[in-house]
Amino acid sequence: MNRWAPRLTRDKSDTLLLLTAALMVLAPHFGHLPLWTSAGVCATLLWRAAITWRGQRMPPIWLLLPVSVAAMGGVYLSYRTLLGRDAGVAMLALLLAFKLLEMHARRDLFVVVFLSFFVLLTSFFYSQSMPTALFMIATLVVLLTAQQSFQYTGAVPPLGRRLRDAARLALLAAPLALLLFVGFPRIQGPLWGLPGDAHGGKTGISDSMAPGTLSSLAQSEEVAFRVRFLDPAPARNQLYWRSIVLGDYDGRTWTRVPRRRGLQRLDVAIEARGRPLRHEITMEATGKRWLALLELAGPDFSVPGHRVRDSDEMEQFTMDPVTQRLRFAAGAYLDYRLQAGEQPERMRRWLELPAGFNPRTLALARQLRQAAPGAGPDQPGRLDQQLSELVLARFRKQAYRYTLEPPLLGRDAVDEFLFDSKAGFCEHYAGAYVVLMRAMGVPARVVTGYQGGEMNPVDGYLTVRQSDAHAWAEIWSAGAGWRRVDPTAAVAPERVSRNLARALPQPAGFGLGALIELQNDPDSWLAQLRFSYAAMNNSWNQWVLDYNPERQRSFLGELGAAFGNWRTALGAALVALLAAALRRRRRRRPADALDGLYQAFCRQQARYGYARRPDEGPAGYAARLRAMRASREKHAAMDQFLTLYGALKYGAPKPDTRPASLATLKTLLPLCR
Repeated sequence: MNRWAPRLTRDKSDTLLLLTAALMVLAPHFGHLPLWTSAGVCATLLWRAAITWRGQRMPPIWLLLPVSVAAMGGVYLSYRTLLGRDAGVAMLALLLAFKLLEMHARRDLFVVVFLSFFVLLTSFFYSQSMPTALFMIATLVVLLTAQQSFQYTGAVPPLGRRLRDAARLALLAAPLALLLFVGFPRIQGPLWGLPGDAHGGKTGISDSMAPGTLSSLAQSEEVAFRVRFLDPAPARNQLYWRSIVLGDYDGRTWTRVPRRRGLQRLDVAIEARGRPLRHEITMEATGKRWLALLELAGPDFSVPGHRVRDSDEMEQFTMDPVTQRLRFAAGAYLDYRLQAGEQPERMRRWLELPAGFNPRTLALARQLRQAAPGAGPDQPGRLDQQLSELVLARFRKQAYRYTLEPPLLGRDAVDEFLFDSKAGFCEHYAGAYVVLMRAMGVPARVVTGYQGGEMNPVDGYLTVRQSDAHAWAEIWSAGAGWRRVDPTAAVAPERVSRNLARALPQPAGFGLGALIELQNDPDSWLAQLRFSYAAMNNSWNQWVLDYNPERQRSFLGELGAAFGNWRTALGAALVALLAAALRRRRRRRPADALDGLYQAFCRQQARYGYARRPDEGPAGYAARLRAMRASREKHAAMDQFLTLYGALKYGAPKPDTRPASLATLKTLLPLCR
């Protein structure tokens, strides 16, 4: 290691530090820049590092100019424009890399540094997550360290000390930045378009369902929405988040019943019992209009900033796609009856089946219908319930499996599932159940949404992920109305009572099953770590990313209620902060520059347990400091500092030598740490 030290002169080490900071600035962009752009930037930085290490001359302008023009042409070919967010960021990344090859004067150094600050901000165009913010703070500290390293005129402190100074400099700006964040007027939506993670993923429940639709979605761990219950949380088997109702079936795919069929809107009769369960939902954006609400959402449901509509099937949707994270209050009636008094003739649309499909399933339906014990005329829904129990008993008693990887199904998908493969996910069981019930003359439909969720004990939020996507069924009986039936619960009851991971077979592998078991155990250290991180990430989303104009007005209104007027309170806080800073600066800064340097020296040594005594002069202080365990260079710097200070303070130096002596003291001060 020592044989390389002489090659790293101060200029080389400072330049390499600047290259490291530039790499940290550019690294977050490699994931969305074209491959040739990322490769070109890395090659340019390596070229600049090799030039610095070997002490070679910079490339001439006649070489850089055509390379730059070719790079701009490549940006145009990649994006078909030189304007906009993506093309602009690509050009800035290339410009920063090429500018590092054209540093000939001090002015060029500042251009690189300030261009790096700007490119650093562009990272938030693509991601505003908490890990991104932490990495940006670390990059900012390294960039400030590189900037200040070029400012020293004498001896340069060690790298660790410079990093600490840069971190303290960033912390000094944090209070003012916090005040500006809280009080500066917010704009609706991020600057220059939404960041890549503002949507929390574009996946979500679709308005159609075929075998494999939900099983592929269930493998995603992306958050769909979070819920904070204002009333006691219900049991897990009551957590059915209703989204889309599917009624049309073509033999393979379930879709919504279209309105173009000329059907008149029904007078949907809802009989709600008890009080609504109050809760607050923070929904990630999906780019779609469908909402997922706890059954059964109250009639006065609304979403701020959106027009909400509902359907006869109790679906809730917005008129415009949800492109930003939403937060809204909701109420749900867990005990209800839906369309109990409807006429059976108006339920015929929920009996339709395609002709020529699934003959074995139709034959099974006839057998089950004949095997049903029947019910009297005073029990209108009893027969339907018996038929449902017969279907569920078949799922429960025969060798059906619940799996994320069912075999492919052919033309008669329900036949092959019920009689051949007997393996499927929730969409297989819900779809087959509805086909059987319709074939037996019972109105039935498929409901898709989410089931369950994971309660975080740290912050009390219920997190519902895309892996909680689920499909269940509803059957209708005169006098009873629509009733929820979950066929999956007959095959894998743990899917409803606990979670998806508990219902599926544990994967084989060395330690993998034990690791998954440890993660699913809420009392394990791994689960607690996961809960803590999820709580921090949720707080980041709630108070930073979702600090929109409405939330700002609400917060400042509460602040104004506490202090009389929020503008007065904010101004008073800012004035108090500035007054405290000025008072501290005035107290720490003496009238004479020489005394200020001496006090700074004394504060340094006090941190090591060698505070200057009130009756101790420079010579006595120097003698006591010689007992300190420190390097030879530090002892020499301390002796030189105190000797020069004593000569300036108590001697009679020439006036024209005082500025040079003060400059020497400033140079020695960092070496005495």
